[in-house]
Amino acid sequence: MLVEQIWTGNAYRNFNYLIACPETGEALAVDPLDHRKCLARAEEKGWRITQVLNTHEHGDHTGGNGPVKAATGARLLAHAKAGDRIADVDVGLAAGDVVRVGRSVELLALDTPGHTMSHICLLSKTDQPALFSGDTLFNAGAGNCHGGGHPEELYETFAAQLTALPEDTLIYPGHDYITNNLAFTLDREPDNTVAANLLADLDGSHDPAEALVTTLAQEREVNTFFRLRSPSVIARLRETFGNLPDEPSPKEVFLRLRELRNSW
Repeated sequence: MLVEQIWTGNAYRNFNYLIACPETGEALAVDPLDHRKCLARAEEKGWRITQVLNTHEHGDHTGGNGPVKAATGARLLAHAKAGDRIADVDVGLAAGDVVRVGRSVELLALDTPGHTMSHICLLSKTDQPALFSGDTLFNAGAGNCHGGGHPEELYETFAAQLTALPEDTLIYPGHDYITNNLAFTLDREPDNTVAANLLADLDGSHDPAEALVTTLAQEREVNTFFRLRSPSVIARLRETFGNLPDEPSPKEVFLRLRELRNSW
């Protein structure tokens, strides 16, 4: 499996992706908002885009569908329940469906509600898995739930699906928010030295065009939405939410964190 992470450089800080089969040169474009960059990168690599996948229905992920389909004749794939919010979907996906690219690439569709209720993540069936996480999981952060989602659903996605993935899973998110997310982690867990060291390493040198690709193991160390039992996280939450139980559940901690992140 070949992966190209394409930095759009736009105000929303989107990443677009091309996932290609090394045997055939066929490629899947994931959320190709910047269709010009995606088409140019495919041409540069000698790849042929045969499929487009939208992780969810928001315009900063679907906006390039038309031009890419017009230029390539690619089929459009999306969540099976997103068809009334994404135009011209050819294939509706459900949990457990497999997206095949060329002869050698297989990607498992995960139904991951929370950011929206019709959100798909893709998990590669490779020796080292890769998760194309859209706006569900970011480097050091989690998606918001303003645009048709729900924080309780997002928690369930994290608790039931993301935490169960292999530790070496590579994380390819829909946006570059890593430095801001690390700052939020440190605001919530000031003694997190791993997050502090990573932010220091990135400070002044972070280039989204050559973005750091984290693993799930790293996310467990620096992403506050995975650190729901940390005494420091809980103690800081109690400063804001005085009615927090003595031993809050992971779900209670997650929901409070998501509430704070909305306005941080």
